[in-house]
Amino acid sequence: MHPQDLKQILSSGLLSFPITDFDENGDFRADTYAERLEWLAPYGASALFAAGGTGEFFSLTPGEYSDVIRTAVDTCRGKVPILAGVGGPTRTAIALAQDAQRLGAQGLLLLPHYLTEASQDGLIEHVAEVCKSVSIGVVVYNRANCRLTPDSLEKLAARCPNLIGFKDGIGDIELMVSIWRRMGDRFSYLGGLPTAEIFAGAYKAIGTPVYSSAVFNFVPKLAMDFYHATAADDFATTNRLIDEFFLPYLDIRNRKAGYSVSIVKAGARLVGHSGGPVRAPLTDLTAEEDEMLLKLIRAQGPQ
Repeated sequence: MHPQDLKQILSSGLLSFPITDFDENGDFRADTYAERLEWLAPYGASALFAAGGTGEFFSLTPGEYSDVIRTAVDTCRGKVPILAGVGGPTRTAIALAQDAQRLGAQGLLLLPHYLTEASQDGLIEHVAEVCKSVSIGVVVYNRANCRLTPDSLEKLAARCPNLIGFKDGIGDIELMVSIWRRMGDRFSYLGGLPTAEIFAGAYKAIGTPVYSSAVFNFVPKLAMDFYHATAADDFATTNRLIDEFFLPYLDIRNRKAGYSVSIVKAGARLVGHSGGPVRAPLTDLTAEEDEMLLKLIRAQGPQ
């Protein structure tokens, strides 16, 4: 897929990150992962991110990573585009990016580099090196220790024609507005704060109507309903769902660090699409928290 075609796809609709399936021993399960993608694809997400943050990219070995991307691409071919998460040290990110392109991914989500802080010059070189290593489209994820400025993005845009998207996971509205006003339609802009639905209305108002939904993993109909209500400025629906579902959901998610992934895996298990446990250093929800989440899910009706 040409990068500009991917950019067009990412400029509208709902995006999501499927969880990665593990068995009881914590090993990747390709069969149930494929079943998960087959279940989610018809709900209408514009694109899916395989091995993203919610997909526990940070805990996958290189061999597992290849298996995840291969399974996602093969399962979703002709149904929904697959973007592969890549990240870590620059040479590691390059190796993963090239592997994902070889396996047929239509694009990449470049997650933050590993651990160390870096100057803007260093971040520019990191992103540029990954972009030039592939020909498919790349979306850079502004989050944690990767905090690109408008000046840096302008330089990257000039150097990297296949850098077609910018995803924000920081929540600095001043920075986001500055980037959007500087770069205009050079990028597609994606909301990436967890949990994205809480911020969807505010981000739409500043030119970022597209976001990635984690809850799509277990309440896909609700996730799509919320997206369409946001797009239509149906505040009665979005406010009701925020009050009835998302704020109580956040009360559970915020109990422990790392629960933004754990609660999604719990939700998938509770609706009959188990992806197994999370891997350390994450921890699974307690039985009490499972019951709290199940009550919220049941209140939303069939999906």
